[in-house]
Amino acid sequence: MSESAVGYPSAIPVGVDTTRASIARVYDAALNGKDNFEVDRQVLDQVRTVAPGVAELAWANRDFLIRVCRFLAKEAGIDQYLDLGSGLPTAENTHQVVQRVNPNSTVVYVDNDPMVLAHARALLAGNPNTAIVAADIFRPLEVLKTPELREELDFTRPIALFHIGTLHHYSSDDAAAIMDTYIDALPAGSYVAIAHFYDPEVDDYSDLARKMEEKFIHSPMGSGRFRTRAQIQSLFGDLEMIDPGLVLCDDWWPDGPRLAPMSPVRHCIVGGVGFKR
Repeated sequence: MSESAVGYPSAIPVGVDTTRASIARVYDAALNGKDNFEVDRQVLDQVRTVAPGVAELAWANRDFLIRVCRFLAKEAGIDQYLDLGSGLPTAENTHQVVQRVNPNSTVVYVDNDPMVLAHARALLAGNPNTAIVAADIFRPLEVLKTPELREELDFTRPIALFHIGTLHHYSSDDAAAIMDTYIDALPAGSYVAIAHFYDPEVDDYSDLARKMEEKFIHSPMGSGRFRTRAQIQSLFGDLEMIDPGLVLCDDWWPDGPRLAPMSPVRHCIVGGVGFKR
């Protein structure tokens, strides 16, 4: 596979450049965070012209992450996590969820945005079971050979690998090859969780997905690809999908009965968890 991070311009670390939107800061803005700038909020404003509820993509993604963490920590008994593209600290990060279940769980975050790295190091200070690694998540060989990662994670035991809300910011068609490299490196018994912007390929929602994609790509952030079910499923390779498979993020083991219809935007992001035998 190609180890180049060819893709949209936002694949390059932005740091504190206030003239250019950052993936992490746009996500933070969608979650009502405070670590973002006007240029980041402009991305959401631009997409809101075609999808007023665009921020719900971020909320559906975050809620999926939390439920996956609970499942893996409580039911699957996983105590090692590799969270790729950690983003800026928000409420309920991976380590906070899994370490409530098992305080000895180890969580390694990976990001290459200098602003993200600075915030994460401050947040994780004093927690001996967490670490932040500076690397490009779209260069799996670079990530996997990082000494800090190998020091923290035992690759002879199961690991949960997260690419949640990240791969839609990689524009090239070799995203499945990136995931194959990660999956090949994982030991048997490991899990892989992915959430991704989604084109449902049905008239109303597909039109919405393509309009949002157009706005994201031509925004100051410059990325946001809505792939089809077949394209997203290919990211799991030959992994065995955990029930209910690849579904809308809101339909992956929801916390309770749905009392109101989902907004159209929530039909445009899916998630799933695969198991490596």
